[in-house]
Amino acid sequence: MKYLAEAAIFFVYLHLILRILRSFKNMTKVLFISQEIFPYLPESEISTICRELPQGIQERGKEIRTFMPKYGTINERRNQLHEVIRLSGMNLIIDDNDYPLIIKVASIQAARMQVYFIDNDEFFHKRSILADDDGVEYSDNDDRCIFFARGVIETVRKLRWVPDVVHCHGWISALAPLYIKRAFADDPCFRNTKVVFSLYNNPYKQSFDVSFKRKLVLDGVTDEDLTKIPDETDFLALQKLAIAYSDGVIQASPEVDPTLIEAIEAKGLPFLSHQEPDLYIDACNEFYDQIIG
Repeated sequence: MKYLAEAAIFFVYLHLILRILRSFKNMTKVLFISQEIFPYLPESEISTICRELPQGIQERGKEIRTFMPKYGTINERRNQLHEVIRLSGMNLIIDDNDYPLIIKVASIQAARMQVYFIDNDEFFHKRSILADDDGVEYSDNDDRCIFFARGVIETVRKLRWVPDVVHCHGWISALAPLYIKRAFADDPCFRNTKVVFSLYNNPYKQSFDVSFKRKLVLDGVTDEDLTKIPDETDFLALQKLAIAYSDGVIQASPEVDPTLIEAIEAKGLPFLSHQEPDLYIDACNEFYDQIIG
C-alpha cells in the first residue's frame, strides 16, 4: 500500500509538471528590439517605454526577450554586463567586411527581466546612440543599423527561441521587419512571426550613404524590395521601409510625420494610435493579440 500511495503522489506531481510545461509552451512570446532602455541609458520617451513595456507584457502572462545595442556609454561594471560566450563568435558580413558579433547580457532585478546586448568594437565601443560628443552624427550609422538588426536575428536563431511577435523600437531597429519578412521568411524561428513597429519622433539628420541599398543585399531581399528604398535614405524613408514590412504599427510619440500615418492607411495595417502612459501597456498587449489573430 505504501508503494501504491507513493506512486499515486508521483503521478500527481508528474501531471502538474506536464501541465506547467504545456502552459509555458502555449505562452505568447514577444521579442523586443529596442534602441535604448533605461537604466542603461538616461530616461527618455523611448528608453522609458522600452523599460516598462517588456516588464508589463511579462506580467500579463507573455514570455519576453529584450535586445538593445551595447553602446560605449553603458558602464559594464556598474550594470553587471557579461559576455555570453556560447552566443558570441559569429561574424556578420556587411559590404564585404567581416564584423565580429559579441553578445552580452544583464538583468534588471526589479523587473525580473534579462536584457541582451549586441556589441561590436567598431560599431558600438566608445560610441553613443547616434552622434559623438560634438553632436556630429556617425558616418556609419547605416552599417550600425544593419549590424544590429542582423545581430539580433542571428542571436534569436542561436537561442532557438520562436517569437510570436517582434516589436521594434527606434531607427536602429528599423531594418528588422525587412530581414524577418524577406531574408528569414522561411526560417523556423520567424516563419509565423508577426512584426510590430513603433513610430517615434526622434529623427537623425544625416541621410544614409547612397551605398546603403547595396549593403542591404542578403539572400531573400529582392530587387523589388530595394526599389522601395531611395538613394539617400533619410529618417522618414527608413520608417516607411519598416512600415512596408510590418504587420502592425504603434504610434509611440504624441506627434509623428503625417505621411507615416498615410503610409499605414494605404497598406491597411492594424494601427494603435498614441496612448496615455496608464493605458499603454494594456493597449499594446491587446494589440499583440489582435495581430496574432
